[in-house]
Amino acid sequence: MDLELSPALAPGVGPPQRIELEGLLLRRWQPEDLTARVEALTESYEHIHPWMEWLAEPPTIAKQREFDETVAQGWPTRDRAFNYGIFDGDGTLLGAIGLHDCLGPPALEIGYWCHVKHTGRGVVSRSAGELTRIALALPGIKSVEIHCDEANVRSAAVARRLGYRLDRIEPRVQSAPAESGRGMFWVKER
Repeated sequence: MDLELSPALAPGVGPPQRIELEGLLLRRWQPEDLTARVEALTESYEHIHPWMEWLAEPPTIAKQREFDETVAQGWPTRDRAFNYGIFDGDGTLLGAIGLHDCLGPPALEIGYWCHVKHTGRGVVSRSAGELTRIALALPGIKSVEIHCDEANVRSAAVARRLGYRLDRIEPRVQSAPAESGRGMFWVKER
């Protein structure tokens, strides 16, 4: 039985909807991003699918339109997520990142994916580093976490690179094809 955790953030408190970094822009998803997001997920499906429960099947316009409807309902979304697209200076979609208020006070979780054509360039590390900095500056937040499967060495490398501390490894439900069923819980504290 899953218990609903109370939010870590007070109503009306959250990260900005637009974050500019040198050469990168993190911004709240917009309806006009639908086609680019479906194309990026389709091109990256074999790369992302093994690790993402939400991408069990190839992406479709209909499924991504459902996501857009959720995002359009508010900031954060009804599942208490702040979802961003990651874009370069030309507006090309490089990936996505989200700050999730799902752990209960005083922690937030960061999740991300990168377009397969843009991996190995620091896109996720730079984006997650900046979102971590912003999250730790929010009132009431004392830590940010990155959760990944023990077999997902690329995701663990991001956490390690950003100075997150491996808090624990424990059994968890295997929810995506490449997962080992052992979750890594990385923590960065204020």
